[in-house]
Amino acid sequence: MYRFFGYGIFFFLSLLQCVFPARTVPPASPPELTVKDLSGNDTWNSFSKFMDAGKGANFSGMSELKKYFHRFGYLDVDIENFTDTFDETLETAVINYQKKLGLPITGKLDSDTVTQIMSPRCGVSDNPNRKHKIHVSKHYAFFNGEPRWRKPAKSETMTLTYAFSESHMIDYLSYSDIRAAFQRSFSRWASTIPVNFTEIDDYRKADIKIAFYQGDHGDGVAFDGVLGVLAHAFSPENGRLHLDKAETWAVDFTSSKSNVAVDLESVATHEIGHILGLAHSSVQEAIMYPSLGPRTKKVDLKIDDVKGIQELYGSNPSFRYTPSMESDISLVTRPRLEKWVKWVTWLVLLVCFLF
Repeated sequence: MYRFFGYGIFFFLSLLQCVFPARTVPPASPPELTVKDLSGNDTWNSFSKFMDAGKGANFSGMSELKKYFHRFGYLDVDIENFTDTFDETLETAVINYQKKLGLPITGKLDSDTVTQIMSPRCGVSDNPNRKHKIHVSKHYAFFNGEPRWRKPAKSETMTLTYAFSESHMIDYLSYSDIRAAFQRSFSRWASTIPVNFTEIDDYRKADIKIAFYQGDHGDGVAFDGVLGVLAHAFSPENGRLHLDKAETWAVDFTSSKSNVAVDLESVATHEIGHILGLAHSSVQEAIMYPSLGPRTKKVDLKIDDVKGIQELYGSNPSFRYTPSMESDISLVTRPRLEKWVKWVTWLVLLVCFLF
């Protein structure tokens, strides 16, 4: 009997391995660095005082949290009428935020939700009213109307040019290192779709214009200092890609010791996705997930990113899936995961009983 029970356990583990392949864990931040230690965005750090708040609560400054949700597309009401009460409108925004970012859906400002809110992120809105492609294992999204770059007539591929601003750059990273980081980022997207990217010198004539700005820089979306909004980009065919100059940008964490250093290549890869037409994904491992912690490198496109971009542009004839594109079981929604575990458990018990 014990032998058969052992066989049952072996069968159970083998089946789980088939259904849920080994997960790929993103790099972790240094152990000494926690959200509460970050000395960057004072406004977002202050949201920690709302921990565990729910509908009906009243806290001084909760109107600022409502402005956060308004900024990222979860509240459409008049910003001038925000109060400090956790009302029904805020509860709905919290639920939509939790759904969008793959968090436990509680409707409250639980620890996971507050930690996510305080995390550094892309400045592009998560507006849940955009058109989404939601499937079992695909959560990529597009901008409203699914804009994309249009290739010239009778051409199988297209070439987009990019250039760096001469007057809006950073001086503590070499120009060659910045160029190399962006070249790698563009190459990842080019490997999946029939689009080539070429750097040119003429910033004004480039399709994609890359620049570092600080604070209000005239595009209607001001930057907010260290570890708030890291960067933002615009949908096709606008081509503007802006990075917050206030950040400590890094291309190699071994030479950059700052606790608030941000990986340039990771952010560049994400923002190029926006430039091409992808909105934010709900898959936490995907490049198009909106947040990125300090001292974290996240540069590999996942299957969710690839499927989304290929729906817009088609596949590069030379494209091949690689192991780095595999995602973990976060691609399976929590209810679906629990259902699988339940049925597999009953199956194992049945096998053990029969033998």
